[in-house]
Amino acid sequence: MYQVVVLPSSHINEHFILKVCLKTSPSFRDENALKYIEAPDVKILVEEIIERLSFSHIVPQCVHCFRSEGTKSRRIIARIHGFGKIWQKALKLPPTYVIEVISERYDKLSQEDKEKTVIHELMHIPKGFKGGFRPHKGYVSNNQVEKMYKEYKKNSF
Repeated sequence: MYQVVVLPSSHINEHFILKVCLKTSPSFRDENALKYIEAPDVKILVEEIIERLSFSHIVPQCVHCFRSEGTKSRRIIARIHGFGKIWQKALKLPPTYVIEVISERYDKLSQEDKEKTVIHELMHIPKGFKGGFRPHKGYVSNNQVEKMYKEYKKNSF
């Protein structure tokens, strides 16, 4: 049995992200639940890539990074989540993105493949930075990621 606790909107300001707290009854424990952990190593990589590739349309402070454990997906290495327009308006918060890396796969990658993976996810963020996404078709392909990766390496410090 879940109980949803939502804080009133009067408690929300630009520095506060509404958290919906789910409480479970003592008899229900999901040992296989997905776990999310902040990923500061990925955040550092995101900031480096934004700077080196001059992704000036991306606001680094509004891109958060998490590592997930326990996913059932088999092929996904990472994914990007947007904070849709309706949530932005309802909570009076700016556009925000979350890059989630799947620990079971991402952590085993070489540094080069980690960099390419993060570049790929950042390429989904449109120039307008309004919470939406660019699709793969026409915007994010292996060739385009390779091209960006070469540029990234060329601009090494």
